[in-house]
Amino acid sequence: MLALLAALVLALLAGMRGGGAVEEARSPEQEEQRDVAGSPLAVSARQPGATRAGAARPWQSTSLRPADAGDRLPSLAEGFERADDLHAYLQRLLPAAHAGDAEAAWFVSRVYDYCAAHAADPAGYARDTEALARMGLAGSASMVAARERVAGRCRQFVPADGLGAGLVIVKRLEAAEAGSLAAEASLLAMGEPLEDDAGYRSALVERVRASADAEAFSALAPAMGLAASGDPAHAGQVAGTRQAELAWQLAACRLGMDCSAQGALMTAWCAHGGVCPPGANQDFEAALHAADPPQGGAETIKQLSDSLLGEGVLR
Repeated sequence: MLALLAALVLALLAGMRGGGAVEEARSPEQEEQRDVAGSPLAVSARQPGATRAGAARPWQSTSLRPADAGDRLPSLAEGFERADDLHAYLQRLLPAAHAGDAEAAWFVSRVYDYCAAHAADPAGYARDTEALARMGLAGSASMVAARERVAGRCRQFVPADGLGAGLVIVKRLEAAEAGSLAAEASLLAMGEPLEDDAGYRSALVERVRASADAEAFSALAPAMGLAASGDPAHAGQVAGTRQAELAWQLAACRLGMDCSAQGALMTAWCAHGGVCPPGANQDFEAALHAADPPQGGAETIKQLSDSLLGEGVLR
């Protein structure tokens, strides 16, 4: 999904410009079979966001934070973005996902998706990164930095873990069946919707739009681009063009998704699709405006994004 969206971003922006060691190989599926009946995650997994009284979820930080941060604990999304070791983060999520926590299951699938390219062949991934660095092409430094960031965060995964599109789909099916709207939207974008009739697809888009769920907006975005062109299910919706796809992604950023240059989304785009922000500190929206489109492409995307969010949500 990330590769597809990255390719579309690259095509649009080009038009705008005119021009640590692993101790043993182990399968996530095998680790998921551990007895988790008494774990805090299993006890608190009945509802996303629920916690046992007096106990923090294992994936939540208990470290001291600045006073102005209040008592709010990091969300799973923040945990995913901050994790230096995604394999360790995954192990903390698996019991809850196994127990039916939809949000945990969604982020399990995000870890698999993010790390799949590196996990398939870590040595080959490293060689490709080194070759890219030697080329010295424009943008090589950004891609190398992004690939090294992926490799560092995914360093404990190995080919035997079996990360790939098949496993991602399986995990997103599980998450969707548990109630994750983001997973349901992602399945549509991957061509594997829970239901294939037009009524379901149209209603799913409206449910995502009404949810104001940043993860769901981002997951749906690839389904709303050229893949939706000519589909009567999406008549009257923001769909069917590259600008529409990017508008859904921009809306996700505005709803709170980490779309910074160092965030997981843009890191994956840069590492695997060559779509890197022009500046080290430029986020997704800034990158669109930096393209300086001759025909108002960025403004069109912004207007479409505004229409998705409505005046009450816009910043």
